[in-house]
Amino acid sequence: MTDFIYADNAATTRLSDKALQGMMPWLTEQYGNASALYRCAREARHAVDQARAAFAKGLNCSRQEIYFTSCASESNNWAIKSTCHALALKGKKHIITDNIEHHSVLRSVETLKAEGFEVTVIPANADGVISAADVAAAIRPDTALVSIMAVNNELGTVQPFAEIGKICHEAGVLYHCDAVQAAAILPLDVKECCIDLLTMSAHKFHGPKGIGVLYARRGCVPPAYIEGGEQEKGYRAGTENVAGIVGAAIAFEEACGWRTEEAVRLAAIRDRVQADLLKIPGSQVNGANVARIPGTLSMSFEGVDGQSLVFALDTMGIAASSGSACAAGSIDPSHVMLAIGLPYELAHGSLRLSFGRYNTEEEADRVIECVTRAVRDVRSGICCSV
Repeated sequence: MTDFIYADNAATTRLSDKALQGMMPWLTEQYGNASALYRCAREARHAVDQARAAFAKGLNCSRQEIYFTSCASESNNWAIKSTCHALALKGKKHIITDNIEHHSVLRSVETLKAEGFEVTVIPANADGVISAADVAAAIRPDTALVSIMAVNNELGTVQPFAEIGKICHEAGVLYHCDAVQAAAILPLDVKECCIDLLTMSAHKFHGPKGIGVLYARRGCVPPAYIEGGEQEKGYRAGTENVAGIVGAAIAFEEACGWRTEEAVRLAAIRDRVQADLLKIPGSQVNGANVARIPGTLSMSFEGVDGQSLVFALDTMGIAASSGSACAAGSIDPSHVMLAIGLPYELAHGSLRLSFGRYNTEEEADRVIECVTRAVRDVRSGICCSV
């Protein structure tokens, strides 16, 4: 599709050519089970170990502290539920999180609340940032875990995760950080940031779908969440997806290598798109006054339904998402937009554009043109949701 422009990189990314090439041998002639003993299995095991080392180097940790899962949602469920269940045995049944987390975090916490855990939810401010001071004030002697993300997936706002990590470290409380939107975009040094548990997903940085990563600091690895085998040092059963793991590591190293250069380029694209779209009457940027990752732009438009806007853009060959993208099939506004205080109608008219490695300045011009036209058409009733 030569006329198709993909502007939803916060949802998923194109698999990099280098990652695909690295995966191919493990999908064809080198298909051995990494848990077996014969030579092709040992080669697969070695490939997995090398991938583990690549992630460990990027996060400044030991390879023994890296665990592979099927996705970040699984990693979040494992990190939160298993950790809290273990610490409940020591009388710690209090959890701290915030109201703009990904649903895999929020629903894990809701499940624990139904089991009798107490939960403190820190509200984000109007720009979509959590206060580290509020986290510090919420910590109690019975706090088991603090779970605050690194970057919000809808706004692109950077949270004070390093400061929060140090607060938790000083209080002797474990800190879990959902770093899905930050991985390979921001430097993530788990030691410097005092992060005990960190989750990532390969398909967010041009790796394959179906591979998640959990960093668990030595001494606080959550009890097994999926049982039935001795894979991942006995903590996560299931035959290793060798090709996916190899591709994930290649993509991670590749993305970290171009991180600085890409940050400058993508910030320029985002800022140009933002400046032009603000010329549309009744438009506003969400999270504009704080640090954001370079490629993500969240905007709201008065008198526009977000889903109708996404459908209109799709007919023009532009892939984007509304604020409710995380809740597929929902007609309600995003919980993030409501959490930062947007009125219901304005929250319903949100649009997320997220640019990545394969977007160009020419595509940015086309996005500006199409969004401007789509907003006009939706407002005039030319386009409607289907």
